[in-house]
Amino acid sequence: MSTIFQGVSEKGTPQTGTSLLSGVSLPAAVIFEAPLAHNLAWMQRFADAHHARFAPHGKTTMVPALFRRQLDAGAWGITLATAPQCRAAFSHGVERLLLANQLVGTANMAIIAELIEAGADFYCVVDSAANVQALGRFFAERNLQLNVLIELGVEGGRCGCRTQAQVIDLAQLINAEPALRLAGIEGYEGVVHGESQGNDPVVAIRDYAGSLVDIAQALHRNGLIAVSDPIITASGSAWYDLIAEAFDEVKLREVFTPVLRPGCYVVHDHGLYREAQQGVLSRRSDLEEGLRPALEVFAQVQSLPEPGLAIVAMGRRDIGGDRLPIPLRRYREGSRREGGRVDETLAVSGWEVFKLMDQHAFIRLPQDAQDVQVGDIVAFGASHPCLTFDKWRRLCLVDENLKVSEILETFF
Repeated sequence: MSTIFQGVSEKGTPQTGTSLLSGVSLPAAVIFEAPLAHNLAWMQRFADAHHARFAPHGKTTMVPALFRRQLDAGAWGITLATAPQCRAAFSHGVERLLLANQLVGTANMAIIAELIEAGADFYCVVDSAANVQALGRFFAERNLQLNVLIELGVEGGRCGCRTQAQVIDLAQLINAEPALRLAGIEGYEGVVHGESQGNDPVVAIRDYAGSLVDIAQALHRNGLIAVSDPIITASGSAWYDLIAEAFDEVKLREVFTPVLRPGCYVVHDHGLYREAQQGVLSRRSDLEEGLRPALEVFAQVQSLPEPGLAIVAMGRRDIGGDRLPIPLRRYREGSRREGGRVDETLAVSGWEVFKLMDQHAFIRLPQDAQDVQVGDIVAFGASHPCLTFDKWRRLCLVDENLKVSEILETFF
């Protein structure tokens, strides 16, 4: 292959030090340095203030360079969703891994066994006798011990035991398996309010968190915890304040170490989690400012086929689509910049994305949008960053002047 093509096969990939507006093949996924740094420090301070350890969910980004920044900021470990994700994180230096899912299937068990043999400090969750027995057999044959957490779910929700009695019974089965060690309890409150029938979601989340605390204490009272430093863990990116408050009890912390796991916080968003953050700040007036959106997708106007309509070369293959993208700012390709600074943005007021196809966004323009040109560059905000990261193998880290300082690789 000719050297002219080497290293430039991925979309959105420039050389570092390049201006996003002139040296990157768009569309490109972009992370801004300043809000990223703010978010890393903000959430770590929050966890520290609640006497909790922090294991951010890595499946949001699957970017080892961001894992390293999270660990350097004080994270206790990284949470993952699958065995291959755990392998990818460990191969990039993450030694403590929390798999917030059941470990099922011999191929997945073999991946984790290899990580434990290589020195990983690993935890996974269980919620059934069948899974406990399968794990017990597999890891006994490998002469390894596996740390497990019992998952507490909700009726009609996702995984997890439904009652305290089920948790206690499962704990007894775990303790009968020499290869397994019960290391605590785990939950995910994000499924709770969505399954509530007309209930106040705040009340429902607090009730669920209270159940996690009560069951953790019951496990301890009954002598069913097999490790000296058990953990109690929950929290996604929407209700982490309620979970942190429930876990921040002296009597609980005398036995259990609380571990919080939000992941989307690292880049935040312009939709779902921005709204959730407003709820957090309304409940916690003591918190300063909150998180800042750091992830955007830059793309160019491709066609102006009729009045009031712009087609942008960006679609579902480039940006999450659970909510339609939000136009934030517009730039003109090749516009003059002095001293490396971006000195002008153009209006996108009244612009509305109303349809998203594989690689095209349909934008309804207001009547006064007379200055739009083919080639104009538009920055878009997304909702739910997980569904944007997994569309990219490389993202651009940029400063406030849109200079690319680093290429961030994903490992989905």
